[in-house]
Amino acid sequence: MTEAPFWKAKTLLEMSDTEWESLCDGCGLCCLNKLEDWDTGEIAWTSIRCTLLDGDTCRCKDYENRQKTVPDCIRLTVQSVNEITWLPPTCAYRLVRDGEDLKWWHPLVSGNPDTVHEAGISVRGQTISEDGIDIDDYEDYLVDWPVNREG
Repeated sequence: MTEAPFWKAKTLLEMSDTEWESLCDGCGLCCLNKLEDWDTGEIAWTSIRCTLLDGDTCRCKDYENRQKTVPDCIRLTVQSVNEITWLPPTCAYRLVRDGEDLKWWHPLVSGNPDTVHEAGISVRGQTISEDGIDIDDYEDYLVDWPVNREG
């Protein structure tokens, strides 16, 4: 009898640090800048990526020290995953939280870190760095694809 993979056998709270980190599929969606409507709380996504997100690899250029460079970088924790409303529907943390299985393209399922890109889920090649973009111009970069991808 085959043992269930850890993401099916454990809750987010029960996972080791290594298991937790491996849930990140490398899509880069959480590193996109978002705008929030002050009146409705609605989140609007932009194609503007964090200064530390590599637009080709969809990985943080300085993950260990990211909050020193980007103080408002949101560190995903069990608590934040339960509170954040903007996690995309394809996010493994959200899927596991909600008792759903990981998608076929997730590296833990496919065994290949490139399937998230091949499936068109990641932000690879679709973003621009926030460096040099005035915050007043962020509305010029609104996109709807992060929340419309189902994988």
